[in-house]
Formats: sequence, C-alpha cells, structure tokens
Amino acid sequence: MKSYEQIIKVRDYEVDSQGIVNNANYLHYLEITRHDFCEHAGTTFRAMQEQGLDPVVRKIEIEYLSSLTLGETMISRLSMERKGARFVFTQDIYNATNSSHVVHALVTIVCLENGRLSRGDLLAEAFREYLA
Repeated sequence: MKSYEQIIKVRDYEVDSQGIVNNANYLHYLEITRHDFCEHAGTTFRAMQEQGLDPVVRKIEIEYLSSLTLGETMISRLSMERKGARFVFTQDIYNATNSSHVVHALVTIVCLENGRLSRGDLLAEAFREYLA
C-alpha cells in the first residue's frame, strides 16, 4: 500500500495556555494532510467539485498519544483503503525530533456525486494508486 507524508511545523497560535497544541488543531493537521495528498495524487477538492464529486467526512476516530509544543515539527502520514462505498484514511502524526507517536486517527469519507450518495467509483479511480 502506497502512503503519503508531509512535514508540518507547529505555529504559535496553535498552542494553548499550557504551551501544548490544542486538541482541535490536530483535526486541522489531519485535514491539511488529506488536502495536500489530493494535490499530490493529481486532483484538488475544487476539481472534484467541478466534476460533481464531493468527498465528505462521515466519521473521525482520533487517539491522542502525546503532545506537540510550540516550534516542534511533525511528520503527518496517511494511507487509505476502500471499504464498499466508504474510504478510510489511516492517519498518524509523529514528532519529527524524537519519533514519538502523537496522534492516530481513522477518518471515514463518503462520496456524494451531484448531491447524491454514491459508491465513490470516481474517487476510487482518482486514488487507485493509493488504495490498499
């Protein structure tokens, strides 16, 4: 299974009063990674929408394992698989300095085609190189 990864740096506005990344920001990191992955794979959300294709998040399961702090750098990785009409992204964030596992998430996506729930065949075609 082919995976994708990118480097993201923690910015000052993403930390709370304790100096650690606020939990909600990890959802942003996961989404940034999915959006950048789409571009890397040869499409964008805008291009998909112009085709009448709208991948939408159905469910996110997230496990917080350790924390990141201001100025630290993370490695955000994803892989994906198809389960019927659902696409499941396995996403992990690691601290780039000490390799500690920061977040593990399963993000389930469903696909709307022209406003109607579909099996996602167009999405599967776009990401065939990455599907398990």
